[in-house]
Amino acid sequence: MTQPGPGPTTLANWQDPPFNRWGFLHVDQLLPTAAISRLGAPSEALVAAERSILQLPVSRLSGALGTTVADVLADTETDAFLVLHDGVMVHESYAPSMAADSRHLLMSVTKSYIGAVAGILAERGVLDLDGPIAALIPEVIGFGYEGATVRNLLDMRSGIVFDETYLNPDSEVRILEHLAGWRPPFGESPMSTYQYLSRLRADRPHGGGFQYRSCETDVLGWVCERASGTDMATLLSQLIWQQLGTEHDAYIAVDLTGAAIHDGGLCATARDVARFGQLLLDDGRATSGAQVLPSWWTWDVLTGATDAKDAFAHTSSFETGMPGGHYRHQLWVPFADGQVVLALGIHGQMVYVDQATRTVGVKLSAWPQPQSAVRFHDTLSTFRAIAAHLAATNAPVTYQETP
Repeated sequence: MTQPGPGPTTLANWQDPPFNRWGFLHVDQLLPTAAISRLGAPSEALVAAERSILQLPVSRLSGALGTTVADVLADTETDAFLVLHDGVMVHESYAPSMAADSRHLLMSVTKSYIGAVAGILAERGVLDLDGPIAALIPEVIGFGYEGATVRNLLDMRSGIVFDETYLNPDSEVRILEHLAGWRPPFGESPMSTYQYLSRLRADRPHGGGFQYRSCETDVLGWVCERASGTDMATLLSQLIWQQLGTEHDAYIAVDLTGAAIHDGGLCATARDVARFGQLLLDDGRATSGAQVLPSWWTWDVLTGATDAKDAFAHTSSFETGMPGGHYRHQLWVPFADGQVVLALGIHGQMVYVDQATRTVGVKLSAWPQPQSAVRFHDTLSTFRAIAAHLAATNAPVTYQETP
């Protein structure tokens, strides 16, 4: 694909339009990365049975004239769109810039994978979710994260001060991007990402209200590495990629010291992301029948945190709003009925998992801005309309395996 825009895609512009359309598909040409290998594990082909969904009506927050699924996809900078119903792929489509074997940046959908790694390690007795992180990362002693537990990180309920305003050049999230090498260096920038994270300060007790902060996942990934004695790229390869029947290797962006960008650096194909969504739907079982995630993981996300809704309602600053929802184990539960789980990333990355209708959706995008309440709600409405239609019209179809 030819690079877009009036000049080359660089560290200074790759997250901005029109350069992000190319940048999100070529992260390995812009940043240092580490491979997440299948290592020759058997690939489980997706069964395909195309259903007519592009002309389904969608209720849109934007009030745009076009009100079909196809209209939403066209209006929200869609690179890939894939839907599974009861494990069968009923739709797959790509922008001209992307193909089935293209690896797209998942942004903060990465967080849900890191949460899954933590859950697997906990199930194996390697990681204590209620244990103090200082026992594994003594570097935080004397700083803000001292006294926080692994579960505080999983549910983003530490007391750490961290501004997640993406367009504020002075916010902590932007400083972290510079240190990670995602933007041009400023000043001396002597610290690694881990050094910076270990020295963050707190302004309230740990275990209180929810606040969305990427630093929580970066520290969580670091904790998983220390507990297991293994780097994150290898953990993702061994615990997830080799277990899910994936078709392609993935990769994750790393900082200049080789530390993974746990909060948003994963790059993978849409089909392999859909396999992760199906894993969440099927109580942690892969299509091969192997138990990959703990069987209780998704249901604990949906129902296990008795105070999660209060913690979310009183302190959430997530601009799209999810009345009655909550956040648990690096996943979003957007509705009070507790049937839908989301993995979300800025610039329009979404994995939709609907327990009631057995629907999984993947949308990978290149929005011009990091966040858009209108685009988010239109995308969520699109998946809900598709899920309702598939559940109501589960007609017999002819199946075929994907090539």
